[in-house]
Amino acid sequence: MQLWRLTATDLAALIRTGQVSAREVAQAALDRLNAVNGRINAVVEHRPEEVLAQADAIDAVRTRGEILGPLAGVPVTVKVNVDQRGFATTNGLRLQRDLVAAEDNPVVGNLRRAGAVLLGRTNTPAFSLRWFTTNQLHGATKNPRDPALTPGGSSGGAGAAVAAGIGALAHGTDIAGSVRYPAYACGVHGLRPSLGRIPAWNPTAPERGIGPQLMAVSGPLARSIADLRLALEVMAAPDPRDPWLVPAPLGGPTVPHRVALCVRPGGLAVVPEVETALRESARRLAEAGWAVTEIDDTPPIREASALQLQLWLGDGFAALRAAAEREGDPAAIGLLDSFRPQAEAMTPDAIAAALTRRATLARAWSLFLAENPVLLVPVSAELPFPDGLDCTGDAGIARAFEANLLQVGLAPLGIPALTVTTGLVGRTPVGVQLVAARYREDLCLAAGAAIEAAGVPEMPVDPA
Repeated sequence: MQLWRLTATDLAALIRTGQVSAREVAQAALDRLNAVNGRINAVVEHRPEEVLAQADAIDAVRTRGEILGPLAGVPVTVKVNVDQRGFATTNGLRLQRDLVAAEDNPVVGNLRRAGAVLLGRTNTPAFSLRWFTTNQLHGATKNPRDPALTPGGSSGGAGAAVAAGIGALAHGTDIAGSVRYPAYACGVHGLRPSLGRIPAWNPTAPERGIGPQLMAVSGPLARSIADLRLALEVMAAPDPRDPWLVPAPLGGPTVPHRVALCVRPGGLAVVPEVETALRESARRLAEAGWAVTEIDDTPPIREASALQLQLWLGDGFAALRAAAEREGDPAAIGLLDSFRPQAEAMTPDAIAAALTRRATLARAWSLFLAENPVLLVPVSAELPFPDGLDCTGDAGIARAFEANLLQVGLAPLGIPALTVTTGLVGRTPVGVQLVAARYREDLCLAAGAAIEAAGVPEMPVDPA
């Protein structure tokens, strides 16, 4: 039995019943990391002795007959932009190579308390800015399915790791698709939870601006929907350090199993392969007993995307651009310079206006999702991009932002969204996105499980 191939749910059960030890699982994870990480550079820091020590502590708990946590002994990777005690929170920056955390971010603490074995730190682009994963500190991460494709970003290391079998679960963060797009690009599943669902705070960092506070969340990437459900349960444990935390139940009232399919939200020009994936997923849902209705459009998504950019550009843009100059990362500088005219043209009241309008759009979406419990839409209008597309200039950046309209536009609304991988076009993954009302991740996961049951790409995979 190759333990590194197993899901988090299966590993937790095997360890809990004593069929395998946490040390055996940890050693298998380290062996897999050593075998394949050199080809994809997903994990940029790990300490094997500490990994085995964590596993031994889990085995000691089981030997004493004490209760094990839900992720006891399960290898999990953590993205380098959140604090993990004793490790540098680099965020892909040479500027932060020595920013060593003295305590855990709440989401890391929740994983640790649930018994997860923290396997290693995964790569991100500089400042966690892009849908591509390169930086001048840790280097480039490659997509294990096809190195010519982006692994996604900013949680590109997380997506590549879990797709290649380095850890059963991966932690990621998402402010404009940074969980959902790596899952899409690497052919795994990824959940962006509701705002306030998973506690967050980096003690090493200054307080974030209001835009990131309202839009950035942590979420899991995994090879099964059941694993996402388990990871969400663990990650969502309350922590008083996050004032945005909402201790909402993980399951909501029973609602009709209705899905609204929208192939071209906001007039998005989807490629035929994406439309095929959407219609096939709708068919799978219908066969599983969901009532599927096709609609022409959603509530405003282009305006929501523009609002996300306002909250991002108008809330600390000058300081971010100056930091990018100090870091000297050409891709980050190029991306920021592409939006610089828009940022500099913003009026002093732009943030206040964006926050006011956000309430109107969030209300419209809330009313829509009350009538349509699950929405089925593209993750991206295109198949995963060629790696480095945004380094080809303004046209490449504009193409990426247009294709990923839904990833950007859903972020300021505070609602959950789930990427479900559904198949391959050659070696290229394709998938769909499921959306539900605030704190109804359970509906996304239920619909995702119905789609998954009809078949998903092989995973984990050996790096191409």
